[in-house]
Amino acid sequence: MTDEKRMVELGGLSQKIHIKSVDEGNPVLLFLHGGPGVCNRHTVMTNHADLAQTFTIVAWDQRGSGGSYFGAKKETLTIEQMVEDANALVLWLCERFHKDKIFIIGGSWGSELGTYLAYRYPEHIAAYVGFGQVVDGAKNEEISFAFAMEEAKKAGDEKSIAILNKVGPPVKGVYKGGFDGMMAQRNIMMKYGGYSKSAKKRSYFSSFVVPVLLSGEYSIRDLYGLVRGYQYVLTEMWDAVGSTNFPETCTKFAVPYFVFDGVLDQNTPASLVQGWFDSIEAPQKELIWFEQSGHNPMGDEPERFKALLIDRLSAIAKKEKNV
Repeated sequence: MTDEKRMVELGGLSQKIHIKSVDEGNPVLLFLHGGPGVCNRHTVMTNHADLAQTFTIVAWDQRGSGGSYFGAKKETLTIEQMVEDANALVLWLCERFHKDKIFIIGGSWGSELGTYLAYRYPEHIAAYVGFGQVVDGAKNEEISFAFAMEEAKKAGDEKSIAILNKVGPPVKGVYKGGFDGMMAQRNIMMKYGGYSKSAKKRSYFSSFVVPVLLSGEYSIRDLYGLVRGYQYVLTEMWDAVGSTNFPETCTKFAVPYFVFDGVLDQNTPASLVQGWFDSIEAPQKELIWFEQSGHNPMGDEPERFKALLIDRLSAIAKKEKNV
């Protein structure tokens, strides 16, 4: 049994990972968290720790986040550097566990990071799995904003309507007021079930911050980095994240490419996924819809999600050598 928290140097910065496995010979599955800046070690290692029976699971606090907050300079908070960090971690994990390839799974921003990683550095990736899949940053925010406004109007929610009017529609994926503007929109979007039916009428704070504090996963130092890093990383990177356009930049992959997406997602709207996915070329690809899920089907429908994940990735591991 392996249960190890440690620091690994990636791109010149010491960054924190947590590894858990019942058998280090099992395939490695690396989780890429969202945000950017929103760590998910607590979720991976508590709600989804059962995956360690099948995989060696690895959760990573990305540059500037949580246990990887300290020493992360603003100029290094770029998509390019995050991709390089992720690739360096893939290589480290391959060496650590004597593998030729590992699996990667990413949600929300993690699906963007994972897509770039699979596109640019496919050599050591056995397959990619994405959920809350990012497709087009500008269209993403236009649709998400429109959903929040429409639902607020249907409900006669004058307070939310006033907030959204003040923030205004996003321009090229960016809200007036930057971080604060985006958080205002996200809270209203969540209030009306655009993130998850279970998160309806809950705030970002109650959905994300409270579970982090109750998990026991993070040290005091990690928690400081998590609280400080969230706004820090997201503010520095959001313009670039908002300009993502995968239909124009990433449609051909050299690795199996899976998307497990929630039909109800209005955070990274599900309506954008099918058209882009149909254009993708990959040695194997599959889009699986989760009818009762929003932005995080792994949380909304965990049993089905994990059963399908194990089934699809185990089949690949059996065919591939040294995965």
